[in-house]
Amino acid sequence: MTDLFDFAGQTALITGGSRGLGLQIAEVLSDYGARVILAARKQAEIDEAVSHLTARGGEAIGIAGDLSRIEEIPDFAAKVLDTSGSGVQILVNNAGATWGAPAEDYPLDAWHKVMNLNVTSIFMLSREIGRLSMIPAKYGRILNIASVAGLGGNRADLNMKTIAYNTSKGAVINFTKTLAVEWGHHGITVNALCPGFFPTKMAKGLMDQMGAALLPSVPNGRFGGPEDLKAPALMFCSKAAGHMTGQWLAVDGGMTASG
Repeated sequence: MTDLFDFAGQTALITGGSRGLGLQIAEVLSDYGARVILAARKQAEIDEAVSHLTARGGEAIGIAGDLSRIEEIPDFAAKVLDTSGSGVQILVNNAGATWGAPAEDYPLDAWHKVMNLNVTSIFMLSREIGRLSMIPAKYGRILNIASVAGLGGNRADLNMKTIAYNTSKGAVINFTKTLAVEWGHHGITVNALCPGFFPTKMAKGLMDQMGAALLPSVPNGRFGGPEDLKAPALMFCSKAAGHMTGQWLAVDGGMTASG
């Protein structure tokens, strides 16, 4: 079993990898031997995250890039592959955005912002890394970070106005299933994690406002912590999950299980 979770010689590209859930996944993949390439918009945050992983004994590289600029993704992917030198075996599509507004007043530019980063950039980056690296190698692991918000609407008793975010994460789940079917014969698996509420920078405002009302709906009695996404991500990115593809897994303390 040890060999199934040995990532030595593999390179993992993690978008939004400088903090939050992306950095959590970067930590565990690095701990198990993967060389990690972190992608994010802010160079200072990337440098800090690279130093953090290096101090833990890992090998990490940072590449700044704004994945919401869809037209720049092919060049970004080429830069990643040039930096890697040996291809990308693992792609974690984690970068995301949200925006809160009532549906009847939702700005069109905000809708496009959320959809571009949460859906279109995932398609574009997966397409580029897939065709340039994974398909030729006949091996790959793609892990998309969706959300429990993609599994249904919001609770009626909470003032959560996140129609674009929920819609985008639902699209990520269906994208995951569809790409898994298309690329299965290339030796590429495509799966998704659906985190519940984690106290990340993006979720902080919502959790500060609604955390007390949300917590009773979590059977485990707590929100996600700094270790909770590591084992599921490790599994989906490993050789052990070679016969698991097109699947999504909620990591939410049982929240979706309770209705």
